[in-house]
Amino acid sequence: MKRYLVFSLMFFVAINVAAQAPKFNTVLYGVAYYHEYMPYERLDKDIQLMQEAGISVVRLGESTWSLFEPEEGRFEFAWMDRIIDQLHKAGIKVILGTPTYSIPAWMALKHPEIFVERLNGSKSSYGIRQNFDITSPVYLFYSERIIRKMMEHYAKHPAIIGYQVDNETGTYGAANYDYSRGFIDYLKKKYKTTDTLNTLWGLNYWGMTLNDWDEFPPRQNATNPSYKLEWDMYGQKVVADYLTWQAEIVSEYKRPDQFITHCFMPSLTTLDQLAASRKMDMPSLNVYHGSQNDVRGEDVMWADDFYRSLKKNNHLVTETNAQTIGWDARGQTPPFDGQGRLFVYSHLAGGANMVEYWHWHSLHYGQETYWKGVLGHDLEPNRFYYEVSQVAHELQKIGPKLVNLEIKNRAAILYSRASDFGISYMPIKDGNVYMEVVRQMHRAAYRNNIGVDFVLAENADFTGYDLLFVPPLYVASDELLMKISDFVKNGGHVIMSVKSGFCDENSVVRHIKAPGPLREACGFYYQEFSSTSSVPIKDDPFKVGQEKNISLTWIEFIIPETAKPLAFYDDPFFGKYPAVTENRYGKGSLIYEGSLVSDEIQSSIVATKAKELGLISKEDNESYPIVIRQGINDQGKTIRYYLNYSGQDKSVAYNYQKGTNLFTNASVKRGDFISLKPWDVAIIEE
Repeated sequence: MKRYLVFSLMFFVAINVAAQAPKFNTVLYGVAYYHEYMPYERLDKDIQLMQEAGISVVRLGESTWSLFEPEEGRFEFAWMDRIIDQLHKAGIKVILGTPTYSIPAWMALKHPEIFVERLNGSKSSYGIRQNFDITSPVYLFYSERIIRKMMEHYAKHPAIIGYQVDNETGTYGAANYDYSRGFIDYLKKKYKTTDTLNTLWGLNYWGMTLNDWDEFPPRQNATNPSYKLEWDMYGQKVVADYLTWQAEIVSEYKRPDQFITHCFMPSLTTLDQLAASRKMDMPSLNVYHGSQNDVRGEDVMWADDFYRSLKKNNHLVTETNAQTIGWDARGQTPPFDGQGRLFVYSHLAGGANMVEYWHWHSLHYGQETYWKGVLGHDLEPNRFYYEVSQVAHELQKIGPKLVNLEIKNRAAILYSRASDFGISYMPIKDGNVYMEVVRQMHRAAYRNNIGVDFVLAENADFTGYDLLFVPPLYVASDELLMKISDFVKNGGHVIMSVKSGFCDENSVVRHIKAPGPLREACGFYYQEFSSTSSVPIKDDPFKVGQEKNISLTWIEFIIPETAKPLAFYDDPFFGKYPAVTENRYGKGSLIYEGSLVSDEIQSSIVATKAKELGLISKEDNESYPIVIRQGINDQGKTIRYYLNYSGQDKSVAYNYQKGTNLFTNASVKRGDFISLKPWDVAIIEE
């Protein structure tokens, strides 16, 4: 039994870096497959349809613990052996998931103590997945046992190319005794004494000074922002450590040619993705988005940019839209003709080496009845199946030219999970304003065809970038702020949003004039701020039209020192303060937005600076709905994607060296025009 308790001993041990991601020889294209959900026996039929469609990979097993271990200690693998064996015979590769995100009924009955107890006092129960405390020693004991049993059985199977550890993991809101005691142990290790907490967190306020760790209060009614931040950051560490623990177990058994991954969600505050991925060969992404007239290219691709940046290599898309999505029958919008194909090539243009659908067939029972797969409820080929087949057969021909795409961007977005949390404790408006600005900045770059990476605050490295976008950097250390300042001084350029530099790394407000250590780089200070609804900008300096020429929500009373005002408020009181400034500092510049701004203003600011820096080509003046992306393939050739995110025919000028259209084999030269049908894509290899 002692080997199954190893997690409790290593749970807080530092995480080491894994090997480099494996190179693929072609793009993988496939589905998640659950023969165990089928209403009747049809394995042969499904595999035949997959082969005819050109499916090259399937994902199996991530929610099958109750079948692998139907009774405590009794393990059954023959049912899955049959599936994997037949897939292998058909030449279809397999990614096998550890089944730990959905516990079997016998465990729920025997160990109700593992269920999540939430901060509001409610407790989870059986009937939904992901209902347990991942720090529970009981849960971990059983999890390690099933993982080891599976790996002992499957590691040598030639069909299996990789393993997915768990599935869309989070803390699930746990505040159980084990979880909370782990949090206090974490604080002891980090802060050493309660006196340190008293000082850094300001616990003299309301007389909450601690003299002993046993006095540490529960999280339920805590009001201190520093406490809230540390609790939330701890939760991210818990998930990262848990996934690392699973990855290390799998690593003991896997072959050198097999990879380890986890399917992350686009929600960035679920876990510490950077720490979680260090023992994984590459991250995977589950991303869903609108379709029909609600499709927006940035919603399809933005998370590709984040996860590609995580380890600075290629990633996998393990789940995305097939026909329709939804936990009920409302909002069923199957994609228009061509949209499914466009989505696949969009992910590949973002650096993905695999695209899989969730899932192969539509369910006839359960919560996800209307989260439809490639096959509908009749389990027969349909319009979407034939579009999948078209893409699969295209990839059989051109996949080797598209795989392992190396993408080098000159612009990046700084993501700070501490600021994401911190500003939510003291919000300036309803909703998640931090992510609103992250997405707005990404959207402004995306729609102007400026490729961006993400840089994470915890290991911020701005080397190689010319332009840095900084959403509200509400929580940040002096060290991080000086990195930004030095980036500007040494020739970098920054576009920064409100509230940046306001609090230190403990979410404690700095006791100097805002924006704190950024003051010299920003070229101003402010001492006051005001909530507002919307205030017009004077004279429309960004040429966006009267309706969009507005500031929103929040105004900082900026006093310029060396900064040049780019815009003022059109208001009798606020009009004396600049709404947007630019400061030339050292060899670079910093644009600061003293208010939230409209999408149109943000886009104008981004486009103007990008043109100044040469990030927007003078030859390519295309903007959304035409999306242009590029990278270098394994043969050292430039691959350029032209994506039409509209329902209209488009004609796009080609302004590069002679190339070949990979779909038609037609030669393309500078000055030619590329014709794109609605929701179409063209790929040119120079």
